[in-house]
Amino acid sequence: MTQPIMLVTGGSRGIGAATALIAAARGWRVALTYQSNAAAADEVVRKIGAAGGTAIAVQADVGIEADVLRLFRTVDDQLGTLSVLINNAGMLEQQSRLDQMELDRWQRVFSANVFGSFLCAKQAVLRMSTKYGGKGGSIVNVSSAAARLGSPNEFIDYASAKGAVDSMTLGLSKEVAGEGIRVNAIRPGLIYTDIHSLAGEPGRVDRAKAGVPMQRGGTAEEVAEAIIWLASEQASYVTGVLMDVTGGR
Repeated sequence: MTQPIMLVTGGSRGIGAATALIAAARGWRVALTYQSNAAAADEVVRKIGAAGGTAIAVQADVGIEADVLRLFRTVDDQLGTLSVLINNAGMLEQQSRLDQMELDRWQRVFSANVFGSFLCAKQAVLRMSTKYGGKGGSIVNVSSAAARLGSPNEFIDYASAKGAVDSMTLGLSKEVAGEGIRVNAIRPGLIYTDIHSLAGEPGRVDRAKAGVPMQRGGTAEEVAEAIIWLASEQASYVTGVLMDVTGGR
């Protein structure tokens, strides 16, 4: 039986890396993208290979259409027909109130989180949809609990971008449900990844975890397990779902 193929954008660190590693261990051939940290991406590929799996790393800025087209052609050529897309690549900027933000910040955040998810989803649909001769597949968009919490005084721009990802998930799931493609989203809460350091507060999860009913932050692996389930045939009748992985928050 041919191993299915999964593309994980932003797969060099955090939730993306955890997803790539678990997927490979469970039989997927994996392509992962990175924007600038080739060493981190190569390490994920090395770990997968050492465990007997197959993986490739492709440099791409998912907010640039030419990069996305090159990415999907590379996956086609080196691995084959895509089975699953994990739209994980994203970013946020330094904590700030909205009235201290500039427009170019919003443009950067939306480019990475919204436009990148759209561009990759489009290419995935063109390959997976039975309308275009495909065999179906699954798309999992990595959103955030920020989409419903709003992230006041921190990341209203990021929360707004993830709200757009949620809306795209719901709409696209209905568009392609009859074409063999399931589309869902994961909404992580406070998760221990280095994204908090990039946003200026490495200890953010520990500071805020008292507000989580389970009284702790989550791990990248816990989120990845939920992503893998939604991507898999075990979730064959699940589409249009926004799944919170938030410890009850």
